[in-house]
Amino acid sequence: MPKAELHLHLDGSLLVETALVLARTRDVDAPRTADGMRRALVAPERCGSHAELLRAFDLPIALLQDADALARASADLVTAKAADGVRYLEIRWGPLLHTRGGLPLEDGIAAVIDAGRAAAERAGATVRFICTALRSHEPADNVRLAEAAAAFVNRGLVAFDLAGPEEAFPDPLSHAAAFDAARAAGLRITIHAGEWGGAAQVRRSLAVEPERIAHGSGVVDDATLLRELIDRGIALDLCPTSNVQAGIVPSVADHPLAALHRAGVAVTLSTDDLTVSDLTLSEEYARALGEIGLTLAELWAIDRRALEVAFGATSDLIPLRSSFDAWASAQPGLSGPV
Repeated sequence: MPKAELHLHLDGSLLVETALVLARTRDVDAPRTADGMRRALVAPERCGSHAELLRAFDLPIALLQDADALARASADLVTAKAADGVRYLEIRWGPLLHTRGGLPLEDGIAAVIDAGRAAAERAGATVRFICTALRSHEPADNVRLAEAAAAFVNRGLVAFDLAGPEEAFPDPLSHAAAFDAARAAGLRITIHAGEWGGAAQVRRSLAVEPERIAHGSGVVDDATLLRELIDRGIALDLCPTSNVQAGIVPSVADHPLAALHRAGVAVTLSTDDLTVSDLTLSEEYARALGEIGLTLAELWAIDRRALEVAFGATSDLIPLRSSFDAWASAQPGLSGPV
């Protein structure tokens, strides 16, 4: 199945092999064997909280503090995703996290975008990028980030996101000025919500008027909010395995992906993190079929819906939609968009 993935973090997807190369050439305290590096980068199957899960990102962020490292990580991730049949992907990352060693903000953004797009061209895929601000950062710094991101709108940067520890920093309106700056530059708006606080926290996120919400599965418990998402056409970019790791749901089988889709909410399916969750998108799709209980037609509809809510330009998406539909028309039981 040709696939589209809209919720994917660069730092959470640093390949073990890439991390080993970076560890040997950077002054970072990190494992020097493949087994040791894998144990360091892959989070437990179940963490005590979302905050605990976030600690798995400390080492990759430490390794990704220069332009060459960021470029390699971006190119390697695109190549790995294309090999898994991902034809369209949106990679998100927090550029301010990669300036601790003195890397200029704009140089870091350019490194990720340019290397990722070159790798996508080689692999026959399409990649676009989402700039992620952190809830824990100062609001003025996130405004500066949005202003820096504006220079890359025509180079593949398509959206602005807010992520990080919700429990400690629950109010997205603290960063309203950053969202305003991003929107004024032509960036689309998404936001992480509901990794803590359930449906109430997802409702709070609507104050910044997102087009898509990263996670947000807790809306299944609030019929009024569910209806509002449907009416407003707000999509949820869901990641069941990652949600189990963060303690949001007890098991993949308990994830409300199928219930939300059947209720009429626009949902997409992603891994969140290739390495932190130790999961390919094909494996997440298999879990959606075998454990969550989606039918193949429902899985296809979710996959295809991603190309309707993606942030790429229409010129990116029209040929992809046509190629996905051509694939479906040749499959028993599938016939184009569902």
